[in-house]
Amino acid sequence: MKQILILLSIISFLGCGSVHKPKSEMNQGFAFFLGTYTDEGSHGIYSYYLNQDGSMVKRGLAAKSENPSFLCLSTDKLYLVAVNETDKNGLGTVESYLINGDSLSLLSTRSSGGAHPCFVTINSKGYILTANYTGGNLGLLKLDENGQLSDLLDTEQHYGQGTTQRQKAPHVHSAWFESNSDNIISVDLGTNELWFSKLETEIDKIRHRGQEKLKMADGAGPRHLAMHPDKKWIYVVNELNCTVSHVLKSKNNNYSVLESYSTLPEDFSGSNTCADIHVTSDGKFVYASNRGHNSIAVFSVNPSDGTLTLIANESARGKNPRNFALSPDEKLLLVANQTTNNIVSFKRDRDTGLLSFLSEIEAPKPVCILFR
Repeated sequence: MKQILILLSIISFLGCGSVHKPKSEMNQGFAFFLGTYTDEGSHGIYSYYLNQDGSMVKRGLAAKSENPSFLCLSTDKLYLVAVNETDKNGLGTVESYLINGDSLSLLSTRSSGGAHPCFVTINSKGYILTANYTGGNLGLLKLDENGQLSDLLDTEQHYGQGTTQRQKAPHVHSAWFESNSDNIISVDLGTNELWFSKLETEIDKIRHRGQEKLKMADGAGPRHLAMHPDKKWIYVVNELNCTVSHVLKSKNNNYSVLESYSTLPEDFSGSNTCADIHVTSDGKFVYASNRGHNSIAVFSVNPSDGTLTLIANESARGKNPRNFALSPDEKLLLVANQTTNNIVSFKRDRDTGLLSFLSEIEAPKPVCILFR
């Protein structure tokens, strides 16, 4: 009888253990890293977890780092690369990390090639582009199979200016490998242009290709872009005039602006700047963030010609929504509100594209959400 009671106690204990599993383990949600500004309250890159119901868990500081404002993952998802948005003797830095669950182990640090790098991306070959905002240039590096960064391989210096006070000099805000090819599109807020170049892997250099630049509307201030999954349309979010521009890539690889669309409701008259943009994998919807109106603009995409229709502006439930991200299954959307130190989750209707609030969590100076 005594043995039976002991066995029942063990079963009861194990049963209670399963009931109290962490919510994240039960819901099979998504882990993500958060890049931040560290001038006030933040210490670097943080690890979070998004549950399927939209609730989030802060798992802690993944790595100490100075102003890790933008992050990307290697193709095999073993390594994280971050820029340090700093200006030390005219240069910022790039860091590579080994991912150990919720922690990051620093592997290498190199020059970004210019001051205040604010964006970083990597392609399947391990080539890395940094967008140096104050430096007005691109930096080229490479990540090896062990997660080590090469020294700076090359830079592409931009030149020119736009028509506003924010456009007195080149300010490269993002850079993209087009459809994971060797073709590069860089977005320069300062010169008010898209720049087109090509990575020559035989010599590890960036060279201009065909059409060198595409001018945007005066004062537009292009910042980020999103490529439609059919690969012939590009959507550029313009920070200064608060529009999304529909760019067409022709069969001979020339680019042209077809039309631009306001990210704001017609009755809004306050100050605003745009920040981020994403398109869904089915190509049906485009989202863009407004800072000032503090909303996510929701556009539907006409499948026949790629034109946009603004269908909603969903409140970001915080101030300065600098960055946002779709969850890997695209059922949820997370918004990083930099000024109010919070991340907000929304449920996304796949049919209508509309967003509905689910939850929020504290986050110190959030700048970049990276699912892993």
